[in-house]
Amino acid sequence: MFETLSDRLTSVFSSLRSKGRLSDADIDATCREIRIALLEADVALPVVKAFVAQVKERARGAEVSQALNPAQQVVKIVNDELITILGGETRRLRYAKTPPSVIMLAGLQGAGKTTLAGKLAKWLRDQGHVPLLVAADLQRPNAVQQLEVMAQRAGVASFAPYAGNGVGDPVDAARQSIEHAKRQQHDIVIIDTAGRLGIDQELMKQAADIRDAVSPDEVLFVVDAMIGQDAVTTAQAFMEGVGFDGVVLTKLDGDARGGAALSVRHITGRPIMFASTGEKLEDFDAFHPDRMASRILDMGDILTLIEQAQKTFDEDQAAKMAGKLTSGENFTLDDFLEQMMMVQKMGPIKNLLGMMPGMGQMRDQLNSIDDRDLDRIAAIIRSMTPGERQDPKMINGSRRARIARGSGVEVSAVNNLVIRFFEAQKMMKRVAGGMGIPGMPGGRGKSAKAAAAAKKGKKGRRVSGDPRKAALGKAAAEEEAAQPKKGGLLGNLGGGAPKLPPGMQLPPGFDPSKLNLPPEK
Repeated sequence: MFETLSDRLTSVFSSLRSKGRLSDADIDATCREIRIALLEADVALPVVKAFVAQVKERARGAEVSQALNPAQQVVKIVNDELITILGGETRRLRYAKTPPSVIMLAGLQGAGKTTLAGKLAKWLRDQGHVPLLVAADLQRPNAVQQLEVMAQRAGVASFAPYAGNGVGDPVDAARQSIEHAKRQQHDIVIIDTAGRLGIDQELMKQAADIRDAVSPDEVLFVVDAMIGQDAVTTAQAFMEGVGFDGVVLTKLDGDARGGAALSVRHITGRPIMFASTGEKLEDFDAFHPDRMASRILDMGDILTLIEQAQKTFDEDQAAKMAGKLTSGENFTLDDFLEQMMMVQKMGPIKNLLGMMPGMGQMRDQLNSIDDRDLDRIAAIIRSMTPGERQDPKMINGSRRARIARGSGVEVSAVNNLVIRFFEAQKMMKRVAGGMGIPGMPGGRGKSAKAAAAAKKGKKGRRVSGDPRKAALGKAAAEEEAAQPKKGGLLGNLGGGAPKLPPGMQLPPGFDPSKLNLPPEK
């Protein structure tokens, strides 16, 4: 959604990196480009004016003029101001002291309230809550049935006392849901209200009546991020007519310019709390202003990527795979398929790579990635026998032709998969062997030196090739063997020439051989 804005801002900052210091003209030109970029992204004019004024004021201050790298300092200022406009800190849900907590959804028809209710319910269920979806949209055809389907897909309960399609009292349905939730021990109630194609008095009155009947802990305004400037107008109307505590952005995966996300928070003063980024129930999460600002400036979103990996990957399976690699066991095609399926669960590969810093400059390459390639690879592996997956070396020409027919691909695709797998297997073995990294199992460095020293220590006394030196060395060894051996420090003093540590001397006339020491055990 923010691709156009991100590209414009990235090009603006790239022109600054070659400058050792920034003049007032450079700052004015940069702020002019930022203003154009924001306006093209459909950001509201009051927001653009406030944003650019703040950036210009800070850019002319001491934090830029005294910085070692002024260009990076300007990027930091823009990042900080983006975070401020988007809400500053992540806003969490407020829960009631005595369950159930009531969350009311409001917004125009078509914004995606019913779908979002299912996503929010699943998100809360994954966090250990027991939510209840309530059908209070009794105007739109089949809205009640859609909510029941969403509840079933999310694995949560639903409450629909009326059939809908224009029949029933939404205020009474919302009121009944609270008592039903208490009886069934649901700790959260999510009420899906009706919307209209536009703002009207009937819509506002119904939403206000539901609010007064259930006294919700949170009223969330659901807005379509693709409607541009109308999002600000609608938000202001709902703010005056009903009031809301937070904003939920839907359809952030669309190709619109996304100015609504930067405008609603500043105009209404209410934080963006959640964002919906796709059609699946899993494509939903809390809104983090700092992470969104990083994405807009093409600095990546590593934290979200890590969180998605933690939610997707099974810890036991990951530990098992890590143990397999470190122990040096063979990395088989079954293991490869398992890892690939885990990555696929995290979402489209293009979205995952897009969270890496600097990937905005490779957008054309990312757009060419087809997730169906992973499906083809999975089909090829599943067309193999268990023995072939364990030992791909047995896959000869006839086997490759059979696998290609079974998976519906060309033989060349099977050949490429086998060749790449052998390369990956070699890399895994190198990782298991330490790859020559000091301290790694099987690696070189200190461990190899220690092994060489130990091997050298096991050898006997080295004998010189010169017969005269060899005879002298043999005599010294016999003399050392003839001396009595005693334990402790004084053991070095008995018999022969006493050998003390450097800096220590015996008192005059002291003879350690006359000491009456206890016999050694």
